[in-house]
Amino acid sequence: MHIVNKIYQQLLSHHGPQHWWPGETQFEVTIGAILAQNVSWTNAAKAIENLKKHDLLQPQKLFKKKPEAIAPLIKSSGYYNQKAAAIATFLRWFKQYDFSFEILQKLPTERLREELLALPRIGPETADSILLYALERKIFVVDAYTKRIFTRLGILTGNEDYTAIQKMFHQNFEGTVHDYNEYHALIVKHGKDICTKKPHCDACYIADICKTV
Repeated sequence: MHIVNKIYQQLLSHHGPQHWWPGETQFEVTIGAILAQNVSWTNAAKAIENLKKHDLLQPQKLFKKKPEAIAPLIKSSGYYNQKAAAIATFLRWFKQYDFSFEILQKLPTERLREELLALPRIGPETADSILLYALERKIFVVDAYTKRIFTRLGILTGNEDYTAIQKMFHQNFEGTVHDYNEYHALIVKHGKDICTKKPHCDACYIADICKTV
């Protein structure tokens, strides 16, 4: 068994299931993935709630709003002008599929990922979050916590790019779509609570396999 599988089991045993990604609908999850760029989920969630308050968490309704009208409603998410533009760009793309997640579900993962990455302001982490959490595709989401934790563990050198890190998980992690979902959420939890920028190694239950300790 590759060590990434062992780490998953230990994270799950300690933190428990995280029940990610937050969201009542596929569209809410998708917009949440865009709003969560470079900000804590707490702030992104406030923006989501504000869109709900204005009855805009429906693609057809939000599509009719210009970015400058969306921006003030998502201010809590930070970089709100850029994110409003990203939402508008995503919705223009989504319109060609009749705002239908049922249609998206029928498309190959590679095609969807390629089209999402072609959209301005939609990077690999956001695209993969949409694919994994909204469309339940078996694809590993890599973030800053992933790189920090697995570099400290000695599994990564710290020089790998997003693609190389994702490939490592795809080749070695023996999990279902649900496990891919859970693993990313557990990494975020561990990175926020234990393996922070100034790590709490005395409270870490995987310290015995860590090269940094």
